[in-house]
Amino acid sequence: MWCRRSSFPLKRVVGRCLSSLGSDPICELASSTLRYGPSSTSEVGHDLAYMNAKRILLFVDPHVATMDPFDTVVSSIEQHAPAGHVLDIYDKIRVEPNNDSFKHAINFMAEKTNNHGSYDVVIALGGGSTIDTAKAANLYTCYPPDDFYDYVNPPLGKGLPVPGPITPLIAIPTTSGTGSETTGVAIFDDVPTKSKTGIAHRRLKPTLGIVDQDNMKSMPSSVAKYSGIDVLCHALESYTAIPYTARPSGRPESPILRPAYQGSNPISDIWSLHALRECSQYLPRIVSDPAEDVEARAKMCLAASTAGMGFGNAGVHLCHGMSYAVASQVKQ
Repeated sequence: MWCRRSSFPLKRVVGRCLSSLGSDPICELASSTLRYGPSSTSEVGHDLAYMNAKRILLFVDPHVATMDPFDTVVSSIEQHAPAGHVLDIYDKIRVEPNNDSFKHAINFMAEKTNNHGSYDVVIALGGGSTIDTAKAANLYTCYPPDDFYDYVNPPLGKGLPVPGPITPLIAIPTTSGTGSETTGVAIFDDVPTKSKTGIAHRRLKPTLGIVDQDNMKSMPSSVAKYSGIDVLCHALESYTAIPYTARPSGRPESPILRPAYQGSNPISDIWSLHALRECSQYLPRIVSDPAEDVEARAKMCLAASTAGMGFGNAGVHLCHGMSYAVASQVKQ
């Protein structure tokens, strides 16, 4: 209730103060299909069968590749994917990806595609770094740009729109933090400029996000803590962002040009508030016992996704803005 009392008046005041800068009376929600529940990872092979996906590329965190979620995914593919399917695996994921690691993944997927044909589906198994790497490789393979920075957000890049649909992506998170399974954003460190930036477009959103609390069983308390704070910041910042009706750019000429980050809006607010309420109750519990507190694990992994649905359409602000100046400087 504290959110309701304090934030609604603030949102109204901010909206009135900024209304003279531009006005867009329309908001929209773009998000991935979400599947949630224990052991839901084991169903991914059925999805491939339904899609008749015979050429499959799996991006996986190298640490996750030694754990149960990887075995579950591979087993499901072997049992249920169409006969004669081919599974390629990319496991050179860099935690906190940068422009070089993105290019390495892009080159891998592009080379496989050039030599053997396009993939029918891409799967990402891991945290936000893995999912974002898969998004970038998928985009740049489907629509190779003249320059790497063509799709990168301004002012570092040109921010060109994605020309068309990309290969279907199934995202299976193994941490409860980034919400990348529901967003159209791929974040990376740009080494040459020592800055953090990203690529943002609705077409980058995964076709399906599979949120399975069983995949977070081995998550250490420190990872639960910092990823949980990420959920909290996503939810809080998106809920308190500048309202969509006060966005300085105003209403676009075409709905295709409406930015992914529209500003806080009544649709995103629903998801952001859900994540805030879950964080207030379950974040301390999952930090205390991420392995055995099954309820807290289940609540926080869903909160990560709903926060992603909130900020993926509303945007974030000060916390993330300030962090960009320092995050890319971290060496270890």
